[in-house]
Amino acid sequence: MKKLLATAFSAASLIVTGAAAARAADLQTTYVEPDERNGVKIGYLTCDIGGGVGYVLGSAKEVDCVFRSTVGKERVDHYTGAIRKMGVDLGFTTRSRLVWLVFAPTAGYHHGALSGLYQGITAEATLGAGVGANILVGGTSGSIHLQTISVTGQLGLNLAATGTSVTLSTIE
Repeated sequence: MKKLLATAFSAASLIVTGAAAARAADLQTTYVEPDERNGVKIGYLTCDIGGGVGYVLGSAKEVDCVFRSTVGKERVDHYTGAIRKMGVDLGFTTRSRLVWLVFAPTAGYHHGALSGLYQGITAEATLGAGVGANILVGGTSGSIHLQTISVTGQLGLNLAATGTSVTLSTIE
Protein backbone atom coordinates (compact mmCIF):
# COMPACT_ATOMS: atom_id res chain seq x y z
CA MET A 1 0.00 0.00 0.00
CA LYS A 2 2.83 2.39 0.88
CA LYS A 3 4.47 1.68 -2.47
CA LEU A 4 1.23 2.43 -4.33
CA LEU A 5 0.71 5.69 -2.41
CA ALA A 6 4.31 6.76 -3.02
CA THR A 7 3.98 6.04 -6.74
CA ALA A 8 0.65 7.89 -6.94
CA PHE A 9 2.06 10.87 -5.03
CA SER A 10 5.14 10.98 -7.29
CA ALA A 11 3.01 10.82 -10.44
CA ALA A 12 0.63 13.51 -9.14
CA SER A 13 3.48 15.85 -8.23
CA LEU A 14 5.07 15.38 -11.67
CA ILE A 15 1.73 16.11 -13.35
CA VAL A 16 1.24 19.29 -11.31
CA THR A 17 4.82 20.43 -11.94
CA GLY A 18 4.62 19.53 -15.62
CA ALA A 19 1.29 21.30 -16.06
CA ALA A 20 2.66 24.47 -14.44
CA ALA A 21 5.79 24.35 -16.62
CA ALA A 22 3.74 23.71 -19.76
CA ARG A 23 1.38 26.57 -18.90
CA ALA A 24 4.30 28.92 -18.29
CA ALA A 25 5.96 27.85 -21.55
CA ASP A 26 2.73 28.41 -23.53
CA LEU A 27 2.24 32.01 -22.40
CA GLN A 28 2.61 34.40 -25.32
CA THR A 29 4.34 37.70 -24.74
CA THR A 30 4.83 40.82 -26.78
CA TYR A 31 7.85 41.78 -24.69
CA VAL A 32 11.15 40.71 -26.28
CA GLU A 33 13.64 39.76 -23.56
CA PRO A 34 17.32 40.44 -24.27
CA ASP A 35 19.95 38.04 -22.89
CA GLU A 36 23.43 38.91 -21.58
CA ARG A 37 24.87 38.91 -25.12
CA ASN A 38 22.27 41.43 -26.33
CA GLY A 39 20.30 38.67 -28.04
CA VAL A 40 16.54 38.29 -28.18
CA LYS A 41 14.52 35.37 -26.80
CA ILE A 42 12.68 34.21 -29.92
CA GLY A 43 11.00 31.07 -28.62
CA TYR A 44 11.49 27.75 -26.93
CA LEU A 45 12.38 24.22 -27.96
CA THR A 46 10.54 21.36 -26.26
CA CYS A 47 11.91 17.83 -26.72
CA ASP A 48 10.21 14.55 -25.88
CA ILE A 49 12.83 11.94 -25.04
CA GLY A 50 12.09 8.25 -25.50
CA GLY A 51 12.31 5.96 -22.50
CA GLY A 52 15.12 3.53 -22.02
CA VAL A 53 17.65 1.95 -19.75
CA GLY A 54 20.81 3.64 -18.55
CA TYR A 55 23.75 1.29 -18.48
CA VAL A 56 26.63 1.89 -16.11
CA LEU A 57 28.63 3.71 -18.77
CA GLY A 58 25.86 5.58 -20.58
CA SER A 59 22.74 5.53 -22.72
CA ALA A 60 21.30 6.64 -26.07
CA LYS A 61 17.70 7.76 -26.61
CA GLU A 62 15.71 9.25 -29.49
CA VAL A 63 14.36 12.81 -29.23
CA ASP A 64 11.49 14.55 -31.04
CA CYS A 65 11.49 18.33 -30.66
CA VAL A 66 9.24 21.26 -31.53
CA PHE A 67 10.41 24.88 -31.80
CA ARG A 68 7.71 27.45 -31.04
CA SER A 69 8.32 31.12 -31.78
CA THR A 70 7.20 33.73 -29.27
CA VAL A 71 8.07 36.72 -31.49
CA GLY A 72 5.92 38.06 -34.31
CA LYS A 73 4.02 35.51 -36.38
CA GLU A 74 4.09 32.21 -34.51
CA ARG A 75 6.33 29.70 -36.25
CA VAL A 76 6.56 26.00 -35.46
CA ASP A 77 9.41 23.75 -36.66
CA HIS A 78 9.97 20.07 -35.92
CA TYR A 79 13.32 18.40 -35.20
CA THR A 80 14.41 14.85 -34.55
CA GLY A 81 17.64 13.44 -33.19
CA ALA A 82 19.35 11.60 -30.37
CA ILE A 83 20.64 12.26 -26.88
CA ARG A 84 23.72 10.28 -25.88
CA LYS A 85 25.13 10.12 -22.37
CA MET A 86 28.54 8.83 -21.36
CA GLY A 87 29.32 8.40 -17.67
CA VAL A 88 27.38 7.13 -14.66
CA ASP A 89 23.81 6.48 -15.87
CA LEU A 90 22.02 3.88 -13.75
CA GLY A 91 18.35 2.90 -13.97
CA PHE A 92 15.54 3.52 -16.43
CA THR A 93 13.13 6.23 -17.54
CA THR A 94 9.77 5.73 -19.22
CA ARG A 95 9.61 9.20 -20.76
CA SER A 96 11.24 12.60 -20.38
CA ARG A 97 10.72 16.17 -21.54
CA LEU A 98 13.47 18.74 -22.02
CA VAL A 99 12.81 22.49 -22.42
CA TRP A 100 15.27 25.07 -23.82
CA LEU A 101 14.88 28.80 -24.41
CA VAL A 102 16.07 29.92 -27.87
CA PHE A 103 17.96 33.20 -28.44
CA ALA A 104 19.02 35.13 -31.56
CA PRO A 105 20.79 38.49 -32.13
CA THR A 106 17.53 39.84 -33.63
CA ALA A 107 13.92 38.65 -33.66
CA GLY A 108 14.57 36.59 -36.83
CA TYR A 109 14.58 32.81 -37.26
CA HIS A 110 14.98 30.58 -40.31
CA HIS A 111 13.85 26.98 -40.84
CA GLY A 112 16.37 24.45 -39.53
CA ALA A 113 18.46 26.99 -37.61
CA LEU A 114 18.61 24.76 -34.51
CA SER A 115 20.05 21.72 -36.33
CA GLY A 116 23.45 20.64 -35.08
CA LEU A 117 25.41 19.01 -32.28
CA TYR A 118 25.19 20.27 -28.68
CA GLN A 119 27.62 18.95 -26.04
CA GLY A 120 28.08 19.32 -22.30
CA ILE A 121 27.11 17.68 -19.02
CA THR A 122 23.93 16.34 -17.40
CA ALA A 123 22.85 15.57 -13.84
CA GLU A 124 19.56 13.74 -13.14
CA ALA A 125 17.83 12.11 -10.19
CA THR A 126 14.57 10.19 -10.57
CA LEU A 127 12.57 8.17 -8.06
CA GLY A 128 9.14 7.82 -9.66
CA ALA A 129 9.21 11.44 -10.81
CA GLY A 130 12.46 13.31 -11.26
CA VAL A 131 14.28 16.27 -12.68
CA GLY A 132 17.55 16.92 -14.40
CA ALA A 133 19.69 19.82 -15.53
CA ASN A 134 21.75 20.02 -18.71
CA ILE A 135 24.56 22.41 -19.54
CA LEU A 136 24.98 22.11 -23.31
CA VAL A 137 26.59 24.35 -25.92
CA GLY A 138 27.02 24.07 -29.67
CA GLY A 139 24.64 23.83 -32.60
CA THR A 140 25.20 25.27 -36.04
CA SER A 141 27.82 27.91 -36.71
CA GLY A 142 24.97 30.42 -37.06
CA SER A 143 24.12 33.04 -34.50
CA ILE A 144 20.95 31.44 -33.12
CA HIS A 145 21.67 29.54 -29.93
CA LEU A 146 19.93 27.59 -27.19
CA GLN A 147 20.03 28.71 -23.59
CA THR A 148 23.08 26.99 -22.12
CA ILE A 149 21.14 25.44 -19.23
CA SER A 150 17.99 23.37 -19.84
CA VAL A 151 15.66 21.50 -17.50
CA THR A 152 14.39 17.94 -17.86
CA GLY A 153 11.41 16.28 -16.17
CA GLN A 154 11.02 12.50 -16.28
CA LEU A 155 9.37 9.37 -14.88
CA GLY A 156 11.32 6.27 -13.80
CA LEU A 157 14.11 5.24 -11.46
CA ASN A 158 17.40 6.76 -12.52
CA LEU A 159 20.58 8.49 -11.37
CA ALA A 160 22.91 10.07 -13.91
CA ALA A 161 26.01 12.28 -13.97
CA THR A 162 27.28 12.20 -17.53
CA GLY A 163 28.90 13.91 -20.45
CA THR A 164 26.06 14.48 -22.90
CA SER A 165 25.56 15.17 -26.59
CA VAL A 166 22.34 16.06 -28.37
CA THR A 167 22.10 15.92 -32.16
CA LEU A 168 19.18 17.71 -33.83
CA SER A 169 18.15 17.64 -37.47
CA THR A 170 15.19 19.25 -39.23
CA ILE A 171 12.15 17.22 -40.20
CA GLU A 172 11.12 18.34 -43.70
